[in-house]
Amino acid sequence: MQSNFWAYLSRMKLIRRWSLMRNIHPENIQEHSYQVAVLAHALCEIDCQYFGGQCDAGAVVLLALYHDAGEVIVGDLPTPVKYHNPQIKKAYGEVENVARDKLLSMLPQELQEVYRPLIFEQGEPRHMRMVKAADKLAAYLKCLEELGAGNKEFAEAERSIRCELDRYTDVPALAWFLEHCLDGFLLSLDELH
Repeated sequence: MQSNFWAYLSRMKLIRRWSLMRNIHPENIQEHSYQVAVLAHALCEIDCQYFGGQCDAGAVVLLALYHDAGEVIVGDLPTPVKYHNPQIKKAYGEVENVARDKLLSMLPQELQEVYRPLIFEQGEPRHMRMVKAADKLAAYLKCLEELGAGNKEFAEAERSIRCELDRYTDVPALAWFLEHCLDGFLLSLDELH
């Protein structure tokens, strides 16, 4: 049996994020997934080292790498559209699940159950919370990057996402990251040392 699962996933680089907004630095879901994985790993390690957490960083990184995999079939629906009303959110959730099923069907039968929890984001709740926090953090960093390049179109998104980040009070590693690491993302290459 020929499996096209990984070939399909390689097309994540063709799916653009933030499609309704002018972007100085375009971003695709493959880049985004990598960044979310790196940030989720950092949050896990910070949680373990500073807050006594029991986070399985490997499990979290895998969940983060695949968290938007279904979008390779349906695309990235912009947040203002996706969450405009409950009917759209519900309908899009159903479409995403059909896409995830389609993606899983591209795998050999023996591997489908291995990948199912990754594609359907079915990790332990604390692991999923780390991925969600990292996903939101990545969006926030994108806003800061665009604003830093003079793109004021991201100003409202930055304010809104920052408010959402502040609601992650159950993820102290996120607050630690924002306090100790965020400023570095605002520096130029010459200022980073």
